[in-house]
Amino acid sequence: MNPFLPPTSYEYAAVQKVAGAEMREAADVLAVEEPLEIRLGYGPAGQREQRPLSVTMRTPGHDFELTAGFLLTEGLIRSRADLTGILYCPDVQKEEERENVVRAELAAGLPLDLPRLERNFYTSSSCGVCGKTSIDAVHAAACPVLPTDGPHVPAALIHELPERQRAAQALFEQTGGLHAAALFSPTGELLLLREDVGRHNALDKVIGAALLAGELPLHRHILLVSGRASFELVQKAAVAGIPIMAAVGAPSSLAVQAATNFGMTLLGFVRQQRYNIYCGGWRILGNVEL
Repeated sequence: MNPFLPPTSYEYAAVQKVAGAEMREAADVLAVEEPLEIRLGYGPAGQREQRPLSVTMRTPGHDFELTAGFLLTEGLIRSRADLTGILYCPDVQKEEERENVVRAELAAGLPLDLPRLERNFYTSSSCGVCGKTSIDAVHAAACPVLPTDGPHVPAALIHELPERQRAAQALFEQTGGLHAAALFSPTGELLLLREDVGRHNALDKVIGAALLAGELPLHRHILLVSGRASFELVQKAAVAGIPIMAAVGAPSSLAVQAATNFGMTLLGFVRQQRYNIYCGGWRILGNVEL
């Protein structure tokens, strides 16, 4: 492990590693993803107030640096002098919020644009501003119950999806810098693909197209996303009723936890005739266990 990473930035998960037609049990390392709520302390001495500013999905570690950088780049502070301190909030209500809620103390004389803060930021580890301001709100989105009768997909079919997706990525071939989200049928037919500079945007476009076409919930579909599988992507897929989500990259710990809770099948590292099954492996048929 990287000695510069805190031990809370990664964790291990039991997975089923698939190579060709063979499958074996193994351990995998996940990058931890947890919400960090940023609060502001402000006002003159003796009349200090506190308010939530944002929730960002991040890998734990260097939280104070993350907070300070966010405040600076968002224009809430202009120099180190505007910030008198950052601390983990001691008055959290839930154990899981401990060291996941920080308060940035602004200098007493620093002017604060309160109307602007009413348009609070919900920043993601990869997508920017989304408009939520509490940890509970991240987990509160209502998701439909995913089907328990399938679909059942041949293991060999999963190997074919990345190439089918890449062949349809016209913009990626031109730019080399776009993410994609693609919907497939249980037989591997590419049904819908959208590209965007943001992973979340690409998936939102796919789900939006299905919504406008009256096709939700997508209970008989497979989703393949470029890049890694984050909590937000898993949550979006669950809201759309997608039972199988595959990612070219790695999932985070929170993505695996969410997919497990939703009853979703989550696959990672789907490339070069290999992939890992993180949960819901019963929907993947035909593996040969070693």
